[in-house]
Parts: sequence; C-alpha cells; structure tokens
Amino acid sequence: MITSNNTTLQEVVAHRVGSKAGEEGVRLSAAPMSVDSEASELLLRYFLSSFKGQEYYTLRSENDASEPNAVYGSVCAIFDKPGALVEQSVVLANRLYGQSADSKVKGGDFFVAYLKDCMADGETFDAVGLFKAENQEPFLKLLPRDECFHLCADSGISVSKPDRGCLIFNTEREKGFLVAITGSSRSISDEQYWTDGFLNAVQRKDDFFRTQQAISLCKNFVTQRLPEAFEVTKADQADMLNKSVKFFKENDSFSIDEFAQEVIADPEAIKSFKNYKHEFDRDSDDEIPEQFGISEAAVKSQARALKSVIKLDKNFHIYVHGRREYISRGYDEKTGLHFYQLFFKEEA
Repeated sequence: MITSNNTTLQEVVAHRVGSKAGEEGVRLSAAPMSVDSEASELLLRYFLSSFKGQEYYTLRSENDASEPNAVYGSVCAIFDKPGALVEQSVVLANRLYGQSADSKVKGGDFFVAYLKDCMADGETFDAVGLFKAENQEPFLKLLPRDECFHLCADSGISVSKPDRGCLIFNTEREKGFLVAITGSSRSISDEQYWTDGFLNAVQRKDDFFRTQQAISLCKNFVTQRLPEAFEVTKADQADMLNKSVKFFKENDSFSIDEFAQEVIADPEAIKSFKNYKHEFDRDSDDEIPEQFGISEAAVKSQARALKSVIKLDKNFHIYVHGRREYISRGYDEKTGLHFYQLFFKEEA
C-alpha cells in the first residue's frame, strides 16, 4: 500500500509529448517547473491518489533485456544525482514519443517528478514519478470586469488522476526497482504502450503475484480441465470454486498438497490437478512454488474470478455460495429438459 502523508514534491519537469503517429513532435522544457505550495499540494494529490492496490512491477535492467532499458538507466542516474532530473527527463520524453507510433495513442503532458519520503508497504523511500495527462477537461472561469463579472471558457488538466503513471522507488535496484503502475484504462493497448513499451516492466514475483497465479491455476483447472477429464456437473464445479475461495481466505499460506487434499479430495482428480499445474507452469514460463504466503489483497481483487455461477441457456443464472447438498440435477422426460432443484429453509 502506498501512502503520501509525509511525501514532498522535490522537483518536477513537464514536457509536451505528442503522438508520433500524428507527427506531433516533442516540446521540451529546459528547467524544472516553478511550483508554489498550493500547486505542489494539488500536484501531489494528482500524482499519488490513484495508487490503491498492492500490485508491483520491476523494470527490466540492461542485463535482462536484449537492449538497454532507457527508463532503468535514467532512473538510476536521477537517484545517483537528483540534479540530473531535467537532463534525464528529456531522455524519457523522447523515449515516450518513440513508443507512440500507434494511432490510438494520444499526445499529452508528461511529468517527471522527484518525490521525497514516499511510503510503500510501511517503508519510506525517495521515488521518481512518471505521469502522463492525455485528456483536457473543459472548465468555466469567472473574472471580475469593471463592476460585474465576465465568464470565459477554458480547458486544462483535471486533478483527479493522471491517464497513465508510475512510481519507481529507490530500493531493490539490482532487481529492477520496486515499481507501482496506475492508469485510468489498463487495456491491452495500454500495457503494450506504457508498461511493456515505455517502461519495459514486468510484474514483481512476490506473494501478490503468486496468489494471482495460483487463483488462475485453480479456476482454469476447475472450469476447463476437470470437466474434460471427469464427469462433473456445473454444481460440482461451483462447489469446488467455493471451496477454493474459502481456502484462500482462511489460510495464510498456500501449499499445493494441502489445497489438493482439502479442495479437490478425489485421488484421480488430484493427480490430474498436479499434471495440469506442470502444464500451467510451462505455458506461463514461470513455476508456481509448492508453497508461498497468500496475499490477502490479491485474494480480494481476484476472488470474483472464482465466482460460482451456473448459467442455464439464456434464461437463468444460479449464484452458488455453498451447501452443494442443497442442489440436485435431473432430467424431465416429459419436456425433454434438464432441471436443477434448489432446497432452502426460508426466502431472504
């Protein structure tokens, strides 16, 4: 979790980075912005308020990529010598422009900021912030004129949140730094342009990431592999998904063996699950450890992926929250239709 109670904006540089697809070019600043205390407070809130989760990334360094990562190099230079912010912000602005060849990418105002005492997961670090504002918001301004007022229309940057942003904390340099990424729209094109293209960042392989991976593994096994290999009903699948959610919510650590015994139970299905895990690891090119700490934040954000819903044609959805024994499935020969029976004690 990122907090900013004691964070100060040390210095910030702004550039205008257009769309390369539209040949708009780059308008560079030669010096940091002059920011008074009120504007500094607004900028800090604008930069930091949208960082809500605990999903972190790392930058690929020069040793990990096929070519040097300009963002990694520039951030290292800034942390080594904060006075190099302007010089390195120019490098970053030109790199960002080079990544905007897609016609869907808009031009915008690009900010490079040096932040003091920014807290991430209970520890305080200096950080370099990279933010891009692509959308201008219209506003009305009331101006005094003689003995009355004049109303004029203008447009500017909304201070609610940037369209794209990241914080790079001065820690774990040898691993590619600790990086938080935010954006108003985290679509595939955003990932390709901002996260993959500009930042050259990958998700940090911590407990949050491992928990996400394990939840995906369990969901895919129950919804895809299990019905292929065994005769199971949708109610059986819903029951297993509910048990999976319960396991992740009630345990502090994840163990493949404990999960298999508690949730899957059937020996043949357990064997199938472990074989499926090997395939999952191979396809994702990253092995889920046999045991790791469960991230509560990841469970909260991913639990909806394990939502247990039985969809019947286009007429009904049955949301199953537990008690598999209260659901039975049958076939009506008279109508030639399948049916579910639901048993309950009282209506809510």
